[in-house]
Amino acid sequence: MFAKTLLAMASATLIGNVAAYQDAKIVSNNPHGVTYAGILPTEPFFKGANLDGNVVGSISATAADDGVGTKFTVEFSNFPKSGGPFIYHIHVKPAVGGNCTATLGHLDPTKRGDQPPCVASTPSQCQVGDLSGKYGSITSDPFITEFTDPFTSLQPGAEAFFGDRSFVIHYANTTRLTCADFHKVESSPAPECDGDHPRPTGGFVSPTASGVPTVGSPVPTVPVVAGAPKVAVAVAAPLLALGAAAMLH
Repeated sequence: MFAKTLLAMASATLIGNVAAYQDAKIVSNNPHGVTYAGILPTEPFFKGANLDGNVVGSISATAADDGVGTKFTVEFSNFPKSGGPFIYHIHVKPAVGGNCTATLGHLDPTKRGDQPPCVASTPSQCQVGDLSGKYGSITSDPFITEFTDPFTSLQPGAEAFFGDRSFVIHYANTTRLTCADFHKVESSPAPECDGDHPRPTGGFVSPTASGVPTVGSPVPTVPVVAGAPKVAVAVAAPLLALGAAAMLH
């Protein structure tokens, strides 16, 4: 009887805790054209890792097409042969000097805490930074996945913003294996367009001996006849002009 009472009390407490969770807020104003990425270093943080070098890969993130949430692209490979399935999260602080301990805990603006574990079917009640809890642990090598998380922000200053934070890959027992900081990726401006065709923005582009295009002013050209000497092409236009002038006098 006493055991049943304890079990009932524990169940009620657990249900109460779950019910008390504040749902993570859906982010609906993520800016387009902004990308953040984190690339793993060449050496693991955990010195006892049984692998050659480090886990290789990155996480990149950009706004979803409708601006609601963030589209993540995750690519990892070269995991240890044991210790999985591996898990990964966005952490609160950057990894100063490559120190994964310095990243502190998971991004968790609702103060949910780590326990009980995240349930993927109710992602709004998970920690915002618990990416593997919401979208799956790392169970293959290489591991490649894409997903859109509606609770993460690309707006600096927002409580769910992660662009100045980090991500950490853990062993299944939560030991920190490796980590990387997110940084804003600078993109080149798109070329101007004329209808369906892009239009160069710097004038005439000509190849150079090194294979790198150089930009200059457009230069009129004389049509080249196959097999004609190059000198004839170079002087054809001036000769024609002189002949026309002579006929007028």
